[in-house]
Amino acid sequence: MESALHTPQSNAIGFECMEITCTRCHQTVQVENCYCPVCGLPQLVYPVDGATAQDQPERWDEAVRDAGSVDWKAALRAAVMLAVPAGLLSSMLSPVGILGMPLMAATAVWVVVLYVRNQRPAWITMGAGARIGFVTGVLGSWTAAASTGITLFVMRFWLHQGGFYDDLWQNLVNQQMSQQWTSMGVDAQTITMMKAWLLPPEGRAGWLLAAMMMLTLALLLFAVAGGALGARLLARSRRPEV
Repeated sequence: MESALHTPQSNAIGFECMEITCTRCHQTVQVENCYCPVCGLPQLVYPVDGATAQDQPERWDEAVRDAGSVDWKAALRAAVMLAVPAGLLSSMLSPVGILGMPLMAATAVWVVVLYVRNQRPAWITMGAGARIGFVTGVLGSWTAAASTGITLFVMRFWLHQGGFYDDLWQNLVNQQMSQQWTSMGVDAQTITMMKAWLLPPEGRAGWLLAAMMMLTLALLLFAVAGGALGARLLARSRRPEV
């Protein structure tokens, strides 16, 4: 176990905490704490005055978790509970889909908050938060992609609204995209060739697949950033006065 030994000081429950400065993060460790309050590194303790482990309060039976590790059972429970609804709201056809990326980042922050609520110590490192955010992003982004695909399938083949989306795509390519290409200085021959690629069903499907992949990647990146940010904010709020 990592430790930096200083003069032992007895605490109120019969243990001596020999750590004054944590060797991992170099933050001061209070005498009554037997793990670092910043990085979660367990500190070296031993009983004095003949005390035994059975004589100590029940809380010493609890394992002290390294703040850089993740209890994935608890993390997945929180991630599934929040990431799936966030993914549904972040789909391409959702009324609030434009807010999908900040929503996914906020979801990852909240997953981290829920995860650390019952952890000891009650904070995690930014790396652990980023890993939780990654899992949250995977669940949320794939939920968003699946929701988009299922909705389009239902609207085309069950509700028979495919013609509406076909006309919408034709107008998008022939008007908005063509005008944008022209303003960018693309020559007419290249514009005609790009239209020939995009207007057929294969081109429309390829463009939609690419858009869904970009959405998935963006949601994933925002979730990772949100998880790391959540861990950082929790660590700052619980940093002791030194």
